[in-house]
Amino acid sequence: MKIYDAQGMALMSVKRLERDGNDLVIRGKIFDAMPMAARLTPEDARAALKMLDLKTMLFLLTILFRKSSDERG
Repeated sequence: MKIYDAQGMALMSVKRLERDGNDLVIRGKIFDAMPMAARLTPEDARAALKMLDLKTMLFLLTILFRKSSDERG
């Protein structure tokens, strides 16, 4: 999985999602060069859900069934 910036450049390549206790650890490389491990705690996951409105929640439920856009370079 890749995460892109607004210009379509890859910011992060996610290689693995894994559980560590109650946390979600996201392992990958930033700019395809620097390895990193990001940690998402239950508190932060709840805070992220509070930022979502109904329209965005519906989008997240359907994103797996959508075609990719060709905007990225």
